[in-house]
Amino acid sequence: MSDGLEGVVAAATVLSEVDGAAGVLIVRGRSLDELAGRTTYEQVVALLFGGFYPDLPADLPAALGAARAEVFAEVSALDTGLLDRTPIEAMRALTARLADGDDMQTALRLLAAPAVFTAAVVRAQAGEAPVAPDPTLSHAADILRMLRGKPASKAEADALDTYLVTVADHGLNASTFAARVVASTRAGLTSAVLAGISALKGPLHGGAPGPVIEMLDEIGEPSNARAWIEAALARCVLLIAVGHQIYTVRDPRADALKTAVRWLDARQGRLEFAEAVEAAALAILREHKPERSLETNVEFYTALLLEALDFPLSAFTCVFAMGRVAGWLAHAREQLAGGRLIRPASLYVGPAPRKAA
Repeated sequence: MSDGLEGVVAAATVLSEVDGAAGVLIVRGRSLDELAGRTTYEQVVALLFGGFYPDLPADLPAALGAARAEVFAEVSALDTGLLDRTPIEAMRALTARLADGDDMQTALRLLAAPAVFTAAVVRAQAGEAPVAPDPTLSHAADILRMLRGKPASKAEADALDTYLVTVADHGLNASTFAARVVASTRAGLTSAVLAGISALKGPLHGGAPGPVIEMLDEIGEPSNARAWIEAALARCVLLIAVGHQIYTVRDPRADALKTAVRWLDARQGRLEFAEAVEAAALAILREHKPERSLETNVEFYTALLLEALDFPLSAFTCVFAMGRVAGWLAHAREQLAGGRLIRPASLYVGPAPRKAA
């Protein structure tokens, strides 16, 4: 028995494989190296959905653009109560307004929802009016336009597109497993996605990138890195964005996102600073924990990229959901195709009942 189910095979899937020993992520037969920076998010959605959604639109970008316009109607439900919540809680509440179902149109609305609702919530919390979607734009370009109220540069849209592709699916992680469990009950795709969002919200899963920025801001400059990291280790503080439960070598997603940050010329100083902190952290960890292989994971360069694209720290997990929702929806339909209710056994370790005298 494993308390965290490590090593337990809970599903057979054609969607993705995470080879932690080799540092390789494969999505439907294609490595992340083939996909990141070379394909669009819409193309990866089509790759994941193929065979599970027989009515997949031939022009998926146009269909997803129309879905963004459709779900924007729910933004009118934003009120003071929701705006007092964190962005992911407000986004989740708006997503819960969408009807449940198992069809392609439901899936398209759910693909659109985290993007449309997050941008609207962030703007409303800043005292600005939400911006309606432009269905003619790519998903990534429209996300940035809805967030900022003005068009993004091609480099910025390409960088966000790379992020969405990179995080679209990643094996049977906590949020994907939660989505599959709910899908197995035949509750519907909206319910499955809400389960995914709720699991992603946790700091041990999707909530890690924000603290990376806080760490970098506290360090301030490269010369402070070693002292700050040594002090953190002395206090037994876990370093953010270093190490991964699956990868025993470098997380391939970190390199894909580091490349995307390089496309944003205005951020090169911040990137050089972050690289210096990364190098110092890894060197110190090798000194302190020579028996362990600790490398930078996806959260480190996720934080730099999302900061560069003007997402507030409070919304970083929402952007993760914008990409991962494709994987949740694909896994949900794969689970439905298998037809089995997920119902694992448990091992009772409580007290035995008292025998009657």
